[in-house]
Amino acid sequence: MMGSRLGHLSIRMAGADVMLVGLFSAKDKQVDAQLDSLEASVEALGGRVVGRQIQRRGVSRGGAERMTLPLSRRTLLSSGKAREVADACRSAAVAMAVFVNPLTEHQRDVLGELFGCPVVGGDDLIEELA
Repeated sequence: MMGSRLGHLSIRMAGADVMLVGLFSAKDKQVDAQLDSLEASVEALGGRVVGRQIQRRGVSRGGAERMTLPLSRRTLLSSGKAREVADACRSAAVAMAVFVNPLTEHQRDVLGELFGCPVVGGDDLIEELA
């Protein structure tokens, strides 16, 4: 079960500053709505969102046919955006980063090391709230 693998998110997130992160298609018109929904989930678990970081897919490299694919299998994001998010997480001293996108265990590990904080996907929050 997710709770045992990630710890109880509600306990770990209570009172924590959180960074929201997402990879979105350039055609996606619901970015703000998705981030707002994720923010509501974070707040329901007692966290406080202190920033939002997004990367759009399909605006540059890769074109429309690749918009739904991750930019990197390791980090989901491009290497430059991953470094930018890591800097923002460290600067804001966040306790956790939450992606709109589902993440693999390997991505959570790599991103957590890069960002200097635990990283989870929005699907993990939904499971915790269920």
